[in-house]
Amino acid sequence: MNCNPVSTLGFLKIWITIFLLTTNMLSEVEAKELLSFLTLDTRPDVKGQATEYILGLSGNRDGCRYLQTKPDFLKSLVTLTTDPSIAIVKDCYHSLINLSADETMHQPLIKDSDFLPMLFKNLLDPEFMFADRICTILTNLSRHVKTCKEVFKAMQKQEIGLAQIVDIFCTEGYNKQVSLHYLGPLLSNLTQLPETRHFVLDKERCVVQRLLPYTQYQASTIRRGGVIGTLRNCCFDHAHHEWLLSDAVDILPFLLLPLAGPEELSDEENEGLPVDLQYLPEDKEREEDPDIRKMLIETIILLTATKVGRQILKAKNVYAIMREFHNWEKEPHVAATCEKLIQVLIGDEPEPDMENLLEVEIPEDVEVKLKDMDAKEQEQLEKDQEDLLNPDKSQQCAGIVRMM
Repeated sequence: MNCNPVSTLGFLKIWITIFLLTTNMLSEVEAKELLSFLTLDTRPDVKGQATEYILGLSGNRDGCRYLQTKPDFLKSLVTLTTDPSIAIVKDCYHSLINLSADETMHQPLIKDSDFLPMLFKNLLDPEFMFADRICTILTNLSRHVKTCKEVFKAMQKQEIGLAQIVDIFCTEGYNKQVSLHYLGPLLSNLTQLPETRHFVLDKERCVVQRLLPYTQYQASTIRRGGVIGTLRNCCFDHAHHEWLLSDAVDILPFLLLPLAGPEELSDEENEGLPVDLQYLPEDKEREEDPDIRKMLIETIILLTATKVGRQILKAKNVYAIMREFHNWEKEPHVAATCEKLIQVLIGDEPEPDMENLLEVEIPEDVEVKLKDMDAKEQEQLEKDQEDLLNPDKSQQCAGIVRMM
């Protein structure tokens, strides 16, 4: 290009402004022009304008779809994560977070042979200031099983073991510049895979025991939720239920304590509970996040899928905690999940050939009916949620019903 630096920057600003005021995407000539600014050799101020524009483009669906067709732009973003300018690197990582949040971008990102290796290399660096953003990108990319497998495969190619990820997660202050809380959701996503669950549930490694204290990690909802999601996924492997509930792991108090409140129980009820849940103080507070409360209950429900699990939960008087929790819970979708657990706890034992609920084969016609019932239940829950959020509307509807 024969433009002087000032005119180049001025041209870029005007061009970007015009583009933002239109609905059309870049022409091929304009795309090449913009791409020429996305290099390590470009002047920082010009390059900064270009990466700022890409960041804006990545923040909406149409922009993501456009960038999906432009692999050279993705490659340039990856390259510029090594730029000397912190502001430019920050823009690039923010753009990659936005792009990785769009499911249609997962394959284009993963196909870039430099992308995942670069992410994992920097994640392991205890001084890398953008490691949190890397955790977020990897969490986004591993949401679905297909790309989760690709992420796990990339870890193995880089000779990064799950033990290393767990060690980093459990080492407070591993990276003094960032929190690495999003390693929790990443672990949760990875445990979609049987091989990852096998690692976490290995009786010799004590991984579960290391993760359990984070179910009450008050400093981060993200980290708490990630660990509870990991435990929930692991509880799909019913062969480990008895071990998880045994003294070797003792998972139950860690799942129940966040759901327990300050309500006073009878001496008989307290004596049946795990020791950590007996005679809780008057200022005991429950988990504040409704989605995490729901995940905790879902994890306990999974533990009731086997006969031994149901026997232990009934013997540990889980019902008393869940009864008080149900009286306290205001979120309809969480209360509905709690009701399902209570039904199992107070219900009769299934027939001998149906004792393991995770292995029961449901007839096709029954499955259709159950899905229909579940959809109707979900519709009602959404309505109840809307009524809670709009009390005036709820009162008007109630008035209409009474007038009819």
